[in-house]
Parts: sequence; structure tokens; C-alpha cells
Amino acid sequence: MAKAPYPLFLRGGAFLAVLFALISAGDVSAQRKPDANMAQLMRGTLYPASNVLFAAQDDLSKQPKPSDAATSPNPLTNTYGGWQAVENAGLAIAEMSRLLTVPGCMCSSGYPAPVARADWIRFTADLRKSGMAAYEAAKKKDKDAIVDVAGTVSDACGACHEVYREKKGGDKDRCLP
Repeated sequence: MAKAPYPLFLRGGAFLAVLFALISAGDVSAQRKPDANMAQLMRGTLYPASNVLFAAQDDLSKQPKPSDAATSPNPLTNTYGGWQAVENAGLAIAEMSRLLTVPGCMCSSGYPAPVARADWIRFTADLRKSGMAAYEAAKKKDKDAIVDVAGTVSDACGACHEVYREKKGGDKDRCLP
């Protein structure tokens, strides 16, 4: 009996069918519609994470101690507080830059976030770099570097806000260049 020239799983087009199914399925997470608008993302993640970085410019040991770190609402004094909270804040800022580029994200004004515009892409890239710089400074527990990085984070936020948030028409014109 002659041996088949191809393994069994490659015969009958099964391999191509499986390959096509995998390719057409794509990244399931990329197919989901965002659950939050831009203002909600900012207020729920970037704003508190930035505040952790800004607070880290001072002596972290001066943060009031909670009665129970496990239930402390203050990221600097909870179970994962101190410099670990600053590291986490830097990473949260860096990762948020990716969420700010998800197609379909809406601004609080009802307009789609301009995720494909060159300036938006640059702003989010700068935000990611500043978040990663904050993470690196926090790993070293370098307060002087945190002071510098806090300025970089503030600049990254301000550059985008100047174009897309601070509008003469107020909230209804947000996300319009």
C-alpha cells in the first residue's frame, strides 16, 4: 500500500478551511464596540493615574496611613501603594494610549474620536512614551525623575487638549480639530 503524499489533516481542503476560519475570525477584542466614551476613559483612568504621578513628586511616606490598606481608596496607601502604585500609574497611562486609538471610540460630544488623524496618533504615542518613562522612574524610586516625568505627562495631555478638548463652543465641540 502506497503512503499518502500529504498528512491526513492536509487532505480534502480541511487545512484551508481551518486556516480561513482562523484568519476571518480575526481579533475578537478588536471587533467590540468601546463601552466608554473619551471623557469617561479620561476621568476613570488617566486622571487618577496622573494624580498618582503628581503626588509622587512629594514624599510618599507622608501619605496618611489608612486603617486598612486592603480597603483604602487611595492608590498610594492601599495594598499596592507606594512606589508600586506609581509604577502601576505609569503603566496605566501607557496602556490607556492604546484605548484612545480604538476605532469607534466616541467623544462626550457625540463625535467619533479622530483616531486616524496624524496628530491624534502622535499625541497618543507621546502619552505612551510619557507613561513608560514614569514607569521606569518609579521602578528606580527616583523622585527627581518623577518630577521631570510629571511635566512630560502634563505636556502630553495638554498638547491633545489644546487641539481637541479646549473648544470655544464648549463640550459640544470636543473632538473637533
